[in-house]
Amino acid sequence: MSETNLTKLKLIQGYKFKAEFDAEGMPDLIVDEQKPLGENSGPNPTRLLSAAVGHCLSSSLLFCLSKARVNVKNLETTINATKERNEEGRMRIRKLEVEMHLDVDEKDRNRVARCISIFENYCTVTQSVRKGIEVTVNVK
Repeated sequence: MSETNLTKLKLIQGYKFKAEFDAEGMPDLIVDEQKPLGENSGPNPTRLLSAAVGHCLSSSLLFCLSKARVNVKNLETTINATKERNEEGRMRIRKLEVEMHLDVDEKDRNRVARCISIFENYCTVTQSVRKGIEVTVNVK
């Protein structure tokens, strides 16, 4: 089974774009580059990738915990993206470090370990990034 999602980026000015999504009722998102290149008026691509990985992992963990009937009191996820120059001197994301702080009821703690051992396998974005994603580009 295959599924596609469509996202359109429309230039506003400078490096600021409006991202429009193909889901009814989903709000647009302003994306921009950091200063001095852009105006820092929205997340840049590195932050968007960090948010996508962190949200996917968080959602996968929550889904597993809900199936295990674990009452989640709180979940906070922090993603630290490390950028470095590659051999050609171009900036690349070298590492994403994800730290998740999970707070559950004491009575549910014995049911958390199994979810922690399997939830990453169900995270579409994280596993795709880890394996590499085919990207085709066509400029018209």
